[in-house]
Amino acid sequence: MAEYTLAHVGINCENSEEALKNAALFEALFGLKVKEGNTSVFAGTAVELNKAPGRGKHGHIGIGTPDVEEAMAELTAKGFRFDPASAKRRPDGTLNAIYLSDEICGFAVHLMRTSK
Repeated sequence: MAEYTLAHVGINCENSEEALKNAALFEALFGLKVKEGNTSVFAGTAVELNKAPGRGKHGHIGIGTPDVEEAMAELTAKGFRFDPASAKRRPDGTLNAIYLSDEICGFAVHLMRTSK
Protein backbone atom coordinates (compact mmCIF):
# COMPACT_ATOMS: atom_id res chain seq x y z
CA MET A 1 0.00 0.00 0.00
CA ALA A 2 1.25 3.47 -0.88
CA GLU A 3 2.19 5.96 1.84
CA TYR A 4 0.31 9.27 2.04
CA THR A 5 0.91 12.46 4.03
CA LEU A 6 -0.68 15.89 3.95
CA ALA A 7 1.92 18.02 2.15
CA HIS A 8 0.10 21.36 2.05
CA VAL A 9 -3.20 23.14 1.62
CA GLY A 10 -3.44 25.62 -1.25
CA ILE A 11 -5.88 28.49 -0.85
CA ASN A 12 -7.08 30.52 -3.83
CA CYS A 13 -6.66 34.27 -3.41
CA GLU A 14 -7.81 36.97 -5.81
CA ASN A 15 -4.38 38.57 -6.27
CA SER A 16 -0.82 38.87 -5.01
CA GLU A 17 -1.71 41.43 -2.33
CA GLU A 18 -4.37 39.19 -0.80
CA ALA A 19 -1.99 36.21 -0.86
CA LEU A 20 0.77 38.19 0.88
CA LYS A 21 -1.64 39.62 3.47
CA ASN A 22 -2.98 36.19 4.37
CA ALA A 23 0.47 34.61 4.45
CA ALA A 24 1.44 37.31 6.95
CA LEU A 25 -1.52 36.28 9.11
CA PHE A 26 -0.34 32.65 9.17
CA GLU A 27 3.13 33.91 10.08
CA ALA A 28 1.74 36.06 12.92
CA LEU A 29 -0.48 33.25 14.18
CA PHE A 30 1.85 30.28 13.97
CA GLY A 31 5.31 31.59 13.09
CA LEU A 32 5.13 30.08 9.59
CA LYS A 33 7.86 31.82 7.60
CA VAL A 34 6.60 33.60 4.47
CA LYS A 35 8.27 32.74 1.17
CA GLU A 36 7.04 34.43 -1.99
CA GLY A 37 7.21 32.63 -5.33
CA ASN A 38 6.08 33.50 -8.85
CA THR A 39 2.52 32.19 -8.60
CA SER A 40 1.99 31.70 -4.88
CA VAL A 41 3.16 32.59 -1.40
CA PHE A 42 3.96 29.85 1.12
CA ALA A 43 3.50 30.21 4.86
CA GLY A 44 5.92 27.57 6.08
CA THR A 45 5.42 24.41 4.05
CA ALA A 46 1.84 23.80 5.21
CA VAL A 47 -0.05 26.65 3.55
CA GLU A 48 0.21 27.83 -0.05
CA LEU A 49 -1.68 31.01 -0.94
CA ASN A 50 -2.22 31.24 -4.69
CA LYS A 51 -1.82 34.73 -6.16
CA ALA A 52 -4.78 34.07 -8.47
CA PRO A 53 -7.61 31.56 -8.40
CA GLY A 54 -6.24 28.19 -9.48
CA ARG A 55 -7.53 24.64 -9.56
CA GLY A 56 -10.41 23.89 -7.25
CA LYS A 57 -13.23 26.21 -6.25
CA HIS A 58 -11.49 26.97 -2.95
CA GLY A 59 -7.98 25.79 -3.76
CA HIS A 60 -6.14 22.49 -3.61
CA ILE A 61 -4.79 19.89 -1.24
CA GLY A 62 -1.33 18.45 -1.86
CA ILE A 63 -0.93 14.84 -0.76
CA GLY A 64 2.67 13.69 -0.47
CA THR A 65 3.79 10.21 -1.41
CA PRO A 66 7.26 8.76 -2.05
CA ASP A 67 6.06 7.01 -5.22
CA VAL A 68 3.49 8.93 -7.26
CA GLU A 69 3.19 6.16 -9.87
CA GLU A 70 2.45 3.53 -7.21
CA ALA A 71 -0.10 5.78 -5.50
CA MET A 72 -1.73 6.61 -8.81
CA ALA A 73 -2.03 2.91 -9.73
CA GLU A 74 -3.51 2.11 -6.32
CA LEU A 75 -6.08 4.91 -6.53
CA THR A 76 -6.94 4.12 -10.16
CA ALA A 77 -7.67 0.52 -9.09
CA LYS A 78 -10.10 1.98 -6.54
CA GLY A 79 -11.93 3.83 -9.33
CA PHE A 80 -10.41 7.30 -9.04
CA ARG A 81 -9.39 9.17 -12.17
CA PHE A 82 -6.51 11.56 -12.85
CA ASP A 83 -6.10 14.51 -15.18
CA PRO A 84 -3.20 13.55 -17.47
CA ALA A 85 -2.84 17.18 -18.63
CA SER A 86 -1.86 18.12 -15.05
CA ALA A 87 1.08 15.69 -14.87
CA LYS A 88 4.45 17.23 -13.97
CA ARG A 89 7.55 15.19 -14.64
CA ARG A 90 11.17 15.41 -13.59
CA PRO A 91 13.84 15.72 -16.29
CA ASP A 92 14.35 11.94 -16.11
CA GLY A 93 10.64 11.38 -16.90
CA THR A 94 9.64 10.34 -13.38
CA LEU A 95 6.13 11.50 -12.48
CA ASN A 96 6.47 14.22 -9.85
CA ALA A 97 2.85 15.41 -9.43
CA ILE A 98 -0.65 14.89 -10.84
CA TYR A 99 -4.18 16.08 -10.00
CA LEU A 100 -7.22 13.90 -9.50
CA SER A 101 -9.91 14.61 -12.09
CA ASP A 102 -12.60 15.49 -9.55
CA GLU A 103 -12.71 17.97 -6.68
CA ILE A 104 -13.53 17.04 -3.10
CA CYS A 105 -15.58 19.66 -1.21
CA GLY A 106 -14.44 22.35 -3.65
CA PHE A 107 -10.75 21.43 -3.41
CA ALA A 108 -8.66 19.98 -6.20
CA VAL A 109 -6.38 17.21 -4.91
CA HIS A 110 -2.96 16.41 -6.24
CA LEU A 111 -0.38 13.77 -5.47
CA MET A 112 3.19 15.01 -5.17
CA ARG A 113 6.48 13.18 -4.76
CA THR A 114 8.04 13.47 -1.31
CA SER A 115 11.16 11.97 0.19
CA LYS A 116 10.86 8.88 2.35
